[in-house]
Amino acid sequence: MNAPTDTQQLASDNYAGICAEAFAHLEAANAGHAIAYGDDVWTARAKAAIEDVFETACEVHFVFNGTAANSLALSAICQSYHSVICHELAHIETDECGGPEFFSNGSKLLLGGGANGKLTPAAVEAIFRKRSDIHYPKPQAVSLTQATEVGTVYTPDELAALQATARRLGLHLHMDGARLANALASLGARPKEITWQAGIDVLCFGGTKNGLAVGEAVVFFNTALARDFAYRCKQAGQLASKMRFVSAPWLGLLDNDTWQRNAAHANAMAQRLAKGLEPLPGVHRLFPVEANSVFVSLPEAVITRLHAAGWRFYTFIGAGGVRLMTSWNTREETVDAFIATTRQALGETTPAPAAVANSLDA
Repeated sequence: MNAPTDTQQLASDNYAGICAEAFAHLEAANAGHAIAYGDDVWTARAKAAIEDVFETACEVHFVFNGTAANSLALSAICQSYHSVICHELAHIETDECGGPEFFSNGSKLLLGGGANGKLTPAAVEAIFRKRSDIHYPKPQAVSLTQATEVGTVYTPDELAALQATARRLGLHLHMDGARLANALASLGARPKEITWQAGIDVLCFGGTKNGLAVGEAVVFFNTALARDFAYRCKQAGQLASKMRFVSAPWLGLLDNDTWQRNAAHANAMAQRLAKGLEPLPGVHRLFPVEANSVFVSLPEAVITRLHAAGWRFYTFIGAGGVRLMTSWNTREETVDAFIATTRQALGETTPAPAAVANSLDA
């Protein structure tokens, strides 16, 4: 069976390294001394670049990872007696070890449904209306994951409907944008159209999954919510003393649309993967492929054979099945090797390599 190409895997976009553009700015920031704790020119430039991307004034804070970004952003919105409405598959519910509750001193997550990992206005309304007595945690915010944990994308119309519901109910909107770049590449939208123009008060803008080594940006479009946020970051251990090494790579990512090219490539590799797996007997796609992930169900025997061949992937994320993630530097041959291994594991005859390439490129 085909082994993974070099060390490339399809388990997570976190497996990928630093893109060259980000690395170049990291190296440039290493020349000489710079003022500590974010008062350096690199951080100032990176914040200005993010304002340019979203075409609006905003307040930007850099933290080390997505869990900190989401947890601290929600803690800025909520008091301990508040609650946050989110989808039952949201990352803040399934994969952050109670971080949002911890940093807000107890704000409860209230879980709603919706097809393909997307929260609906009806679900938000139902949760909000469920109870209003003093014994129940008061809803204060709605959290949306863009792209979702199952690789789907909220459209501008869907976001507009959620905004209308949230505003009518007096709720703030938080967006977990760990893969916002992939959502934008899928939609062909401008960043502002699915963030502040869609009513998002605070965005956690992901860089780690799109070519950075470390670092997410917490972007407050509603700057009133950012009051004392720097203190929250400090107390949570998220204030980098040598902040320039967190912020400078953002310049490499945002300059010349590198971040958008990275995301578009990852999405294209996901489409290639889905197209190659779709005709194989015994493979069933679980969700639409709209960003850089592919969810499929496979027979247990096939999963065992893929593991034996050296492939890594998760089977507990989202609604189960096998999650396959592509990244900014996933190679075509990596995708094709996984498809070929899966075909072999299913007991199918592997076509000649040229025929495989031609069918995938069609």
